Amino acid sequence: MSLSLVRRERGSLAATLIAPPAALAVAILANLLLYRLMGRDPIAVLHAMLLEPFLSWASFSEVLLKTGPLLLIAQGLAIGFRAKVFNIGAEGQFILGAIFASSIPVWFPMATGFWIWPSMLVLGALGGALWAAITAFWRVRLNANEILVSLMLSLVAAQLLNYLLLGPWKDPAGFNFPQSVMFQYDAMVPTLISGTRVNVSLLIVLALSLAAWIFMEKSFAGYKLQVGGLAPRAASYAGFSEGRAIWLSLLIGGFAAGLAGAAEVAGPLGQLQRSISTGYGYAAIIVAYLGALHPLGITVSALVMAALYIGGDNAMVSANLPIAAVRVFQGSLLLAYLIAVAFVRYRLEWQPSPKRSAP
Repeated sequence: MSLSLVRRERGSLAATLIAPPAALAVAILANLLLYRLMGRDPIAVLHAMLLEPFLSWASFSEVLLKTGPLLLIAQGLAIGFRAKVFNIGAEGQFILGAIFASSIPVWFPMATGFWIWPSMLVLGALGGALWAAITAFWRVRLNANEILVSLMLSLVAAQLLNYLLLGPWKDPAGFNFPQSVMFQYDAMVPTLISGTRVNVSLLIVLALSLAAWIFMEKSFAGYKLQVGGLAPRAASYAGFSEGRAIWLSLLIGGFAAGLAGAAEVAGPLGQLQRSISTGYGYAAIIVAYLGALHPLGITVSALVMAALYIGGDNAMVSANLPIAAVRVFQGSLLLAYLIAVAFVRYRLEWQPSPKRSAP
């Protein structure tokens, strides 16, 4: 007898809904044990990481600020993931979006007008899409693995950012720090909530999340992407182009990541810095899967992940928690969710061992 996983004919809706909170609970318990082994007070860490982000308006506004890029990138990636096109290079596309957007205030520091920040967002989105197009070309024309290509291009993007900030785009009055000049007022996305750093880009992100749901659930193009991911042979038989699906999936993901990068430099930062690469592109992968690759679920999981970012910063200060522990929490959350989903889709059964034939 051997124990094996057998796919269920149909997953339970209740189990599907329970899986994310159950995974969060398991991740919390596992990490509380880890904090105890590290000699930290688990209750203090739990309070700082999971409760403090929601106890004051100042903290919650920062949660909303971080929700924007995580939500936008995750929505773009989820479209590709549902089509079985795995874009792991959103971090690089995020950086290229920030670089493209920053070119306007860097090259035209004295320019004024309402057109500047919208142009930066558009240019950033195009920059991210162009960077993703490199991966799409290699995948379609040369059959290269999009996971490896997109991931390696993120490293190239980081080096390009370093070159610009240590070379031609370095602020001559910046005391030798690797950063660009501060952007002019018209290059900044308008504030949405007075007294906070939350800006209009959050509304754009929510609108694009609604557009992602309409695209995947109501459009024929979205239907073709889903069929290509669920049943590649059926999609090929129906005449759906695999190459077109790859191009569309990667361009959408790159567009979203680039737009998020543009909103970051034109929003809370106000200049191009090396710290623009904060891991949003990688964290968005967790957000996408924690939200079950559904636009509504992704919206909730983006809020949870943003709270973990802010709570992790709080825990590092008040509970002396290392940054690595915060990242372990994020990774364990994804692992717990994937295990929970596995049991939603499969069940454990004892299978009889195959009989050996007589010699």
